Amino acid sequence: MFGIFMESLVIFKLYTGLKLLLLLSLLAWGYLLVKERDKRIRLLLVYAPLFVILLFLFPVSRKVFVGAGLDGETYYRILWTVPMGLIFVYGACRLFAEHKRIGIGICGLLIVLCGNYVYKSQYISKAENLYHIPDTVIRICHRIAPENSDTHVSAVMPTELIHFVRQYDAGIHMPYGREMIVNQWSYYNAVYEAMEKPEVVEVDALLKAVREDYCQYIVMAKDRATDVDPLDRGLVLLDEIDGYYIYEDPVTAKVVEQWQEYYEDEE
Repeated sequence: MFGIFMESLVIFKLYTGLKLLLLLSLLAWGYLLVKERDKRIRLLLVYAPLFVILLFLFPVSRKVFVGAGLDGETYYRILWTVPMGLIFVYGACRLFAEHKRIGIGICGLLIVLCGNYVYKSQYISKAENLYHIPDTVIRICHRIAPENSDTHVSAVMPTELIHFVRQYDAGIHMPYGREMIVNQWSYYNAVYEAMEKPEVVEVDALLKAVREDYCQYIVMAKDRATDVDPLDRGLVLLDEIDGYYIYEDPVTAKVVEQWQEYYEDEE
């Protein structure tokens, strides 16, 4: 039990991340504990966060979580229900309510000084459009999207694009998604094995896999090494967009077209 408690404590420390922001939230929480009189706010911002954290650290809670068939690797998500930012902002607003201009300035300065410039992170980039996904993805999706909005197409995408394609266009099906790039899940997908695992893509093996999965398009980075030119195996190069080749497989495209014609006739 003690070992489980220590693991949960480490997870909590990692989750809180920036210690100064955690300190500000704790100070705001203490202030609300003493000063806040609204019972609903006390319940949401004072009592509930404390209860969630204690429940999270309690070893039996984690055993029940895993025993219920849930993934122990996602146990940390319980902490998502603790609104640290909201606690600090509301507590700070209450504290400086009588000195609004000075209080807002001080709160803003504290947030800036205690935080990090988000665009330094490799996982965050400045938005290129209203969808907050790369323009490259939008252009690729438009290039392969079906003319009939009631139909779908299937395309193999490099792992760096799959998250964005799923967000942007549900009409583009993919044989694999995020589940294949999370190591601990250990899923198997024949298309992924042929597309991403080898250093040099074996085009024949990839074609066999995508045809069994009825993928009409293959999107591949321009610098991705292949054992033979995909064009020599019958693929058609539709376009090149920002360093990505878009290939169409005429064999699969013909099969899918026949299916669509059949279903249209049935209707």
